[in-house]
Amino acid sequence: MTTPGSTPPPTSGPATPVAEAPAGPTANPSTPPTGGPAAPPTSGPAAPPTGGPAAPQPGGPAAPAIGPGRPLPAWPQPMAAVPRPPSLIERRWPGPAGAARPLVLAVLTAAAVLGASTITMVRPGLGWLVAALAGTAVLAVAAVVRTTSSTAPPTTAATQATSTGRVAPATTARPDATGASGRAAQVVWAAATVALVGVGTLRAAGWLFALCLLAAVVTGTLTVTGGRSPLGMLLAAVLPPAATVRALPWAVRGLRDNRPAGSGIAVGRVLTSVAISAGLLMLFGLLFSSADAVFADLVSGLLPDISLPGTIGWTFRLLLIGGGLLGAAYLVSRPPHLDDLRPSPARPAHRLEWTLPLVLLDALFAAFVLVQLTVLFGGSAHVLRTAGLTYAQYARGGFWQLLAVTGLTLLVIAVAARRAPKATPTDRLLVRTLLGALTALSLVIVASALYRMQVYADAYGATRLRLVVATVELWLGLLFVLVGVAVVRLRATWLPRLVIGTAVLALLGLALVNPDRLIADRNVDRYLETGRLDADYVSGLSADAVPALARLPEPMRICALSRLAADLPRDGLWATNVGRERARPELDRIPVNTTSTYCLGLRYW
Repeated sequence: MTTPGSTPPPTSGPATPVAEAPAGPTANPSTPPTGGPAAPPTSGPAAPPTGGPAAPQPGGPAAPAIGPGRPLPAWPQPMAAVPRPPSLIERRWPGPAGAARPLVLAVLTAAAVLGASTITMVRPGLGWLVAALAGTAVLAVAAVVRTTSSTAPPTTAATQATSTGRVAPATTARPDATGASGRAAQVVWAAATVALVGVGTLRAAGWLFALCLLAAVVTGTLTVTGGRSPLGMLLAAVLPPAATVRALPWAVRGLRDNRPAGSGIAVGRVLTSVAISAGLLMLFGLLFSSADAVFADLVSGLLPDISLPGTIGWTFRLLLIGGGLLGAAYLVSRPPHLDDLRPSPARPAHRLEWTLPLVLLDALFAAFVLVQLTVLFGGSAHVLRTAGLTYAQYARGGFWQLLAVTGLTLLVIAVAARRAPKATPTDRLLVRTLLGALTALSLVIVASALYRMQVYADAYGATRLRLVVATVELWLGLLFVLVGVAVVRLRATWLPRLVIGTAVLALLGLALVNPDRLIADRNVDRYLETGRLDADYVSGLSADAVPALARLPEPMRICALSRLAADLPRDGLWATNVGRERARPELDRIPVNTTSTYCLGLRYW
């Protein structure tokens, strides 16, 4: 206990300082404050005196005042910025960190120049296959560079996230989000892409190459994105155009990077060397071509057209191919993480909600199948006599309706499999029974549609459209078999990839059987048996049909082949096609100026 005027005892603990004073001369800590006795020094540093009464601090000593010769107190630290969560694109597709590697840019430029110089826009040929192989080489180099750099820690991305106050994506610590199975699938899709593009070198049918090229766009997209789930595949379709835009800063950073590559040569010098080499080859090639006619014929197919329209077309192809390869290399260097991208689970429906519609649908399908079995065993003549239909009304109309039924059935099975409950053994048994019965009945409908198309082709001849829709129906039948397997197993994670894979196999199988020659063979056989032939249609087929049309007797053979002979000019090296080369010896013996009244007047024999 202290009396007024006495000195209080020292405190038992250090005094709480308000702020640390900077190093330098300070005031005498023993100077008492105004209005009270001097306090002895405590075990901690004493607050400096002020020129007036200090405002008391709750729970601690008085805060120092600001005055002449007094140190400034430290400002309070600002509050840390709250990091925002990463967006969906940052989490799923952060993109490659840093700049593009010089080797990737050099190979990409060479492949773009080669593709723009070899692709022929009028007639598909060898150039398309060469361009596809060059693009595959670019993706292989980008994948190898990615694998080589995947062991390095992602310091660049982490530094950027720290400096900007943003949370780094979860995939930053995992540069390669594609596993071994995903890489194997990408290799398979790449091989399928090259095979589809190579159809233009093997077959002369332009319509078949157009279908294969559309399928190659799908398989090429899956090659660079690696999507496997249905939602991932749908999202992968929009990534390549976006990747081309996002890859531009990535490529610019690589061009500005003056650090040498593994060979000690910067990317700018590599591109300069490639440009100088191409210019020298073109200059001296043109000079040698003008000096010798034989050499000119040899290199005429190698050098691009240097006229104004040819230069504009070449530049357009260069920009288009270069942009596509740049986006593909960007995706391969850091593929998006789409494997586990799936929609949220649907709320299971009540058992009655999905059981009643499927039972009624199964009953309807069963009644239709009973009628179709009568057709299959009794023959088309029985149906024609009973219903009073013609072949065209029976086959053509029924086929398209059954094709629509097949597609809608697949949609019904997909929705029912998603909404049906599978928690109890009874639920799983109902799913397998009802959906399995619907799948089996659909296979009979597919067989009926194919039979109708067979009747139609026998009556009116084979055409490209009839062959394509029959192929589609066969593919749908195979698809129903796969759906039946998925229904039995109650698992369908592998089904989306097999849907696209079987479609690619169907197209490659169609190219393997040589469709134009198959159509011509069917029509020629029909002519030899019945004496009826649509010569105007078969003469419009591609050069693949020439060996079959050559079996026609004279003068029908000349009339059928004269149009093909007139429309088959000489091909250059990059337009070389196996089908046209096989047909050329036969067509060279056909007089092009065939204008007989027989050929001009008769359109149908």
